[in-house]
Amino acid sequence: MSSADRYAKIVYWSEEDQCFIGCCPKLVLGGCHGDDPKAVFAELCEIVSEAVELYAKDGRTLPPPDSNYDWAIQKQSVTTT
Repeated sequence: MSSADRYAKIVYWSEEDQCFIGCCPKLVLGGCHGDDPKAVFAELCEIVSEAVELYAKDGRTLPPPDSNYDWAIQKQSVTTT
């Protein structure tokens, strides 16, 4: 597993933009977008990997990763009936 694999990557549909948006909230301020969610995810993975490399090149400490079960549970909106 690489350092980039430890960060949550999110791809979602934006009604406002009429496209899929990819983001990695803990690591990358920007993101990517497109019409194909798989292509957006692949591009996002490349962006995250490049960000990790830049952190290392600049000698900066990476933010704590957030790709664990607790994080996923916190982000879900679950309702029971």
